[in-house]
Amino acid sequence: MIPLLMIAVSLIGATCVAAYALATYALPVMVAIAAARFAYATGAGLIGAGFVGLLAGAASFGLLAYLFAKLRSPILRLAVALVFAIPAAVAGYAIVHSVTREAVPSELWRQVFCIAGGACAGLSALSRLANFPSSDAN
Repeated sequence: MIPLLMIAVSLIGATCVAAYALATYALPVMVAIAAARFAYATGAGLIGAGFVGLLAGAASFGLLAYLFAKLRSPILRLAVALVFAIPAAVAGYAIVHSVTREAVPSELWRQVFCIAGGACAGLSALSRLANFPSSDAN
């Protein structure tokens, strides 16, 4: 019984880590899913659609990281950062809301936890975008 409980706890932890990683990369993940669905609908097959989705997600993250690294105007950098961080914050809010729906009886505290989770996911996405290694390491 104890080993089964340990496996269950570790699987729940792995699911939380995967959900947080997907929330942090919400925009590239959604671009990848949309591209894969479009490719599959146009007859690319399952493997081809997965490959197209993977390339589209990587390209969207790479483009945003490149723009964030190369743009010098603070307004444009803020715009790129917000395009990347806002979907991550919304996804983080939704994940925390779905997890705390049954666990937290008070609506006020549930909203406090959800806003904190969304802020953490958004700030994590922003820090991952800002710390992405750029090509000009001079």
